[in-house]
Amino acid sequence: MTGGAMFSRAAFNFTPQCGQVRNMATLKAISMRLKSVKSIQKITKSMKMVSAAKYSRADRELKSARVYGGGAKVFFDKADIASDDKSPNHLVIAMTSDRGLCGAVHSGIARAIRAALPEKPPGTTTKIVCVGDKSRVILSRLFKDQMLMHFNNIGKQPPNFTDAAIIANEILKSGYEFDFAEMYYNTFRTVISYRLTVQPLFTLENLSKAENINIYDSLDEEVLRSYNEFALTSLIYHALKEGACSEQSSRMTAMESATKNAGEMIDKLTLTYNRTRQSVITRELIEIISGAAALK
Repeated sequence: MTGGAMFSRAAFNFTPQCGQVRNMATLKAISMRLKSVKSIQKITKSMKMVSAAKYSRADRELKSARVYGGGAKVFFDKADIASDDKSPNHLVIAMTSDRGLCGAVHSGIARAIRAALPEKPPGTTTKIVCVGDKSRVILSRLFKDQMLMHFNNIGKQPPNFTDAAIIANEILKSGYEFDFAEMYYNTFRTVISYRLTVQPLFTLENLSKAENINIYDSLDEEVLRSYNEFALTSLIYHALKEGACSEQSSRMTAMESATKNAGEMIDKLTLTYNRTRQSVITRELIEIISGAAALK
């Protein structure tokens, strides 16, 4: 009987110790997670500030870049240039960048291209040019054999006209003679919104066959070739600027949301930590009072 009483008392004393150790482990895990979330919040807050500064610069530069793209579009509209989407050789250009953490800016372009390629007329050959690693990573999984070329180091620095000229020059001297081309890029609208745009691109043959161009007898093939190359470069430059501004605004919005979510998580973890800590203190007080009462 005495041995049974001693065993029962030992078991009673052992149980709170296990609970206390378990609560201390929980407190340590919550504390580590709280510290981790606070570090993440500092990073996202800093990234938001950096993106805000880059967005301000990109927004200023976009206003002048729209003159290049707008001028080329108006010229093509006035010239009444058309291209046949049932022609055999197609070209698709995806305008993205190398950087992420900016919402669905890049994946939206890849999704649109992935949906458009199966709808191409039968018998057509489509080649893809990826500007930026984000589109290349997504599209190369499904259309590896259709990849013509890709460009990286996009988005680390603000794009300029030289970058657009390099891209246009590489496309023109790639050896692939396309009959129908489209460029997918994001058009900046507001700080919280952008629009996917599909811009048709025209070849020298399309330009020379335009009725409103043929009324000028002084235009020879060399002049048309030079302007067509300049127009292609201008449209690519415009798309790069639109994409850069959309990317920075989207990243700024994404980092603001991430910072807000981290703050809410910190509040919840702090509340959980305080409740668990209070529970440990209460349990220790109960053990002390129970032990003191047993000695009387």
